[in-house]
Amino acid sequence: MFYAALDVSLRSVAVCIIDNDGKVRLERSVPSDVPDLVRCLSEFGEPIHQVGLEAGTLTQHLTYGLREAGFDVVCMEARQVAAALSAMRNKTDKHDARGIAQILRSGWYSRVHVKSVESHHLRALLTSRKVMQRKCIDLENEIRGLLKVFGVKLPMRLSRGAFDIAVRDAIESDPALSHALLPMLHARQMLFETFMELDRRVRKAAHEDEVCTRFMGIPGVGEITALSFKAAVDDPARFKSSRTVGAHFGLTPRRFQSGEKDNPGRISHAGDSDVRATLYAAANAMLMRSIKWSSLKAWGMRLMKTKGRRRAIVAVARKLAVVLHRMWADGTEFRHGSEAAA
Repeated sequence: MFYAALDVSLRSVAVCIIDNDGKVRLERSVPSDVPDLVRCLSEFGEPIHQVGLEAGTLTQHLTYGLREAGFDVVCMEARQVAAALSAMRNKTDKHDARGIAQILRSGWYSRVHVKSVESHHLRALLTSRKVMQRKCIDLENEIRGLLKVFGVKLPMRLSRGAFDIAVRDAIESDPALSHALLPMLHARQMLFETFMELDRRVRKAAHEDEVCTRFMGIPGVGEITALSFKAAVDDPARFKSSRTVGAHFGLTPRRFQSGEKDNPGRISHAGDSDVRATLYAAANAMLMRSIKWSSLKAWGMRLMKTKGRRRAIVAVARKLAVVLHRMWADGTEFRHGSEAAA
C-alpha cells in the first residue's frame, strides 16, 4: 500500500508518497490546485491507499476535489500533527510532508470532519454579519473618544439607528469638527446599513430552516445561536453520543492527571469559539431574561445558588449543546416539563 501526504500552503503543496515500509517513493512540489494535485498523484502509477493532509483554510476545497477524483482523503487535526512534527530538527515543507506521511501510515491521528458546502455558506453569512457589527462598534467607539476631547459627551446607551442623529446634533455647530468627523460618520452609516441587511438575511435563513425553527423553540435560543450550531455541527450523525458535543465546543473542564496529581481546571475552550459564545449567551438569556420556566432552567437556577452565576451559565450552555444535538438527531421538539416540577 502507498500513502500520500500533502503539506498545503497558499501557493504550493509539498507531496510525499511512501510505501507500507515507510520508504519515500516520490517527493514533489506542485501548485495548490486540484487538477495539478490529481495529475501528480495519477502519474505515480500505483494505486494510493490514502491521501492525508492537515486541517487548514484550503482543506474543504482540496478534499472535495480529490474525493471527486476517486481518492480516499483523510483530514487530520492540525494541533496533533503539529505536536508530532515538533520533534523534527529542521522544519521545511518537504520534511513536514514526510512527517505527515508517516503519521498517516501509522494511524496515529484524529480524523477531522470536513463540513459540507452548505455549512460553509452559512458560516460565511454569519462571519460577514459579525465583521460588519464589529466595524460599526469600532467606529462608534472612535467617534465617542474623539468627541470627548472637545467636551462632547454622547449618551451611554444609544440604539444603533439613533447614533448618527445624536452625533450630527452634537457637532453641527462646529464646522471644523464636522469637517473631521462627518466622513467617518458616513462610513459608519454605510457599514451599519450593510450590517442590517446581513442581519435580515441571517434571520430569514434561520426561519426558513426547519431544524433551526425547532432549535428556536428553546427559551433563550435565537436565530444566531441556531444557525451557528447547525453550521458547526453540520452532520449530527458524526457524534456517537450527544454528551460529547459539549466537549467538542470546549465547554467541559480540562484535566491534568499524572501519578498522584489530579488537577481539574477550567473549561478547555476547544473547538469553535463563536459557537461557544452563542451557547453561553443563550444560556444567560434563559436564566436571566426568559420568563418561561423549564426543567433545564430550574436545574440552572438551583446550580446558580450553590456554584455561582458564571459556572451555572457554563453548565447550562453545555446542556444546551447536548439538547440541541439530541433534538436534531431524533427530530423531536424541546420539552419544557411541568412548571410545578420545575
